[in-house]
Amino acid sequence: MERLIIACVLIAVAVVVAIVLQRRRPAPPVGREWNIPAQLDRLDFRSPQAPWLVAVFTSETCDACSDVAMKAEALRSNVVAVQELEVSADADLHRRYGIDAVPLVLIAGHDGVVARHFLGPVTATDLWAAVAEAREPGSTPESCQDHYD
Repeated sequence: MERLIIACVLIAVAVVVAIVLQRRRPAPPVGREWNIPAQLDRLDFRSPQAPWLVAVFTSETCDACSDVAMKAEALRSNVVAVQELEVSADADLHRRYGIDAVPLVLIAGHDGVVARHFLGPVTATDLWAAVAEAREPGSTPESCQDHYD
């Protein structure tokens, strides 16, 4: 009987120690999800009549932003409007769409629905392929499609 009591006391002590240690462990880092708008009001942007819009949200203090904006600018055509929206100059649109990370590229159709997006640096090839695929689904090789979803 004495051994049973000692065993129960030891188990209780082990449980208490485990609970105390569990509480002392720091919580794991919480992942951050950035806001990516799903819909844009095309009237908020230049050339609302263009069938496609590439909106590039940037900041002067962002090292990658100018590179992304330059790559996006190469997509400009009579069917693709490209607009850079720098946070200081276009703060109202950054607030309106809840942009909380840059560079952010949004590719939207005539109805404003965002077909594709890129958050962070992007290659010119992936950006071009995303616009091509948005404009004409099935037009890019499967190997390219995996990079921009």
